[in-house]
Amino acid sequence: MKKLLPFLFSLIITTVVAQTKLEPTETEALLNVSVVNGNNKTQEGEKVTFVAQKTKKTYSGVTGADGKFSILIPEGDEYLVKYKSFSDDKDYNTIKVPSQDGLINFDFSIKVELPKTYTLDNVFFDSGRSVIRPESFKELNELAEFMKLKKSLVIEIAGHTDNVGKADENMKLSQDRSAAVRDYLIRKGIAAERVTAKGYGATQPVADNTNDKGRQQNRRTEVRIVKE
Repeated sequence: MKKLLPFLFSLIITTVVAQTKLEPTETEALLNVSVVNGNNKTQEGEKVTFVAQKTKKTYSGVTGADGKFSILIPEGDEYLVKYKSFSDDKDYNTIKVPSQDGLINFDFSIKVELPKTYTLDNVFFDSGRSVIRPESFKELNELAEFMKLKKSLVIEIAGHTDNVGKADENMKLSQDRSAAVRDYLIRKGIAAERVTAKGYGATQPVADNTNDKGRQQNRRTEVRIVKE
């Protein structure tokens, strides 16, 4: 029986800590954050970061099923607010937290609307092949982390080429490249049913194919939201 006591004590301590409610202090304000989309629907799995302009320290939280979280941040600073998008952090606004007597407790609401189509600007392949180049890993890792936060998100990886070469070869190349990105995300822990891959070849250009700059823009990999 004596051998079980340390374990029971640890279990009790852990339970008490888990149930502790955040409260403002004399030096830290309690910020109650809520996130909704354009239709005012609460958003689960949204990561919001507050960057202190004086100290450059960051404070982050992730919304729960109710679209909310609470966080303590030091008083007497201005904070740049960022939210997590597909593969980067987007600036949202700034807020000032004054330094004053008494406890500070306030609400902060954010409205976030994901684009239906997002271009992965830093995903690259070997020329004429579907081999993902190492400099692409950072952006793809960020995308995988975003999908782990947004557990209900279902996406399509859309591959595109310019119009140089044969149409059927471009179609196959774009399909192979989009499939390579899908496979990468699956290896990073994203469920296979949450990611589809489709190649569009040169059928959906976004720029003029008659010059190098336009062709470069058309050779792209996109994320398209299927379901939020």
